[in-house]
Amino acid sequence: MSALPYPFLRETFLVALEESGSACIESGWEPVHVTLKDGETDCFMPLYLKDHSMGEYVFDYAWANAYHQNGLEYYPKLVTAVPFTPSTGSRVRCTEDLNQQHCRQIIDEVINIAEDTEASSWHLLFPEENDLALFDDPRLLKRTGVQYHWMNKDYQCFDDYLAGMTSRKRKMIKKERDEVVRQNIQIEILLGADIRADIWELFYRLYERTYAKRNGTRGYLTEEFFQKIASGMPEQIAMSVATQDGRPIACALYLFDSHTLYGRYWGSLGEFPFLHFELCYYRGIEFAINMGLKRYDAGAQGEHKLVRGFEPIKTHSLHWIRHPEFKKAIARFLGEENHAIDAHIEQANEMLPFKKS
Repeated sequence: MSALPYPFLRETFLVALEESGSACIESGWEPVHVTLKDGETDCFMPLYLKDHSMGEYVFDYAWANAYHQNGLEYYPKLVTAVPFTPSTGSRVRCTEDLNQQHCRQIIDEVINIAEDTEASSWHLLFPEENDLALFDDPRLLKRTGVQYHWMNKDYQCFDDYLAGMTSRKRKMIKKERDEVVRQNIQIEILLGADIRADIWELFYRLYERTYAKRNGTRGYLTEEFFQKIASGMPEQIAMSVATQDGRPIACALYLFDSHTLYGRYWGSLGEFPFLHFELCYYRGIEFAINMGLKRYDAGAQGEHKLVRGFEPIKTHSLHWIRHPEFKKAIARFLGEENHAIDAHIEQANEMLPFKKS
């Protein structure tokens, strides 16, 4: 199989977000993307002008509130991110190897756009380690966060993974999986080209149902968006589908590249004990092992992932703040927050289910 790129920076994915009305001016994600052409080098970085902070997963509501309390406007702001996608990856597509000179030119261009749009700030969210180093610049503040990812330690099967756990946690996971079987639920993972139109229709109904239960909305993404990625990049999509008595009852959507599985959305027609863990965690782990993937990023938040073997990892973001005094205040806050993140990761590692070496 040829190498698969990071799926969320593909033109197909980003254009689907915009053309479907998911990320556009009307939804508060106005595209003002940056392109850099220098000889044979052609770079692209997504950039959005925003009048809110929804759909980002790096939370700056307290910053916006502090601006408001001091009679200043925090919005509009500029954001480099994959909308609604808190997954770490490259934030620049480049025809050659990205270097620090390219990144400094991009920073300069973004600040020019900020001047033209009167944006208060620019936020580069979830860059990979290489991008983080290349964008190292005194004009930018660095922020850390935490997520929980599963790491493939050359497992050959799911039982290999369980073998590294304490007896108690191993029995817990087996009990959860057995309970799904006792409910007469069958699960199949379908690759993108094999996902029928009626399954996609069910998936979208379940996606909306999940958001309605969570916060009373219909979700950020339109049905047209999923239709576009289903037809435009099926080679990087998989879906686990659960059926009971021959009727589909739940779905979970994954995207993947040559290295990582990304768990994105799930939904079910009712309450089925432990089915969420089975579709969103255990089947994803099995799929990653079978595909030879090294990591499973099952989405933001969720400390309950720890006892199921998802390890705490640092995430990052970079921030340009126009107002000098607010930049100083935010820098102090980020220093304190970073210490708290370090302490949390240390505590989280103690909760992992693996045997102590």
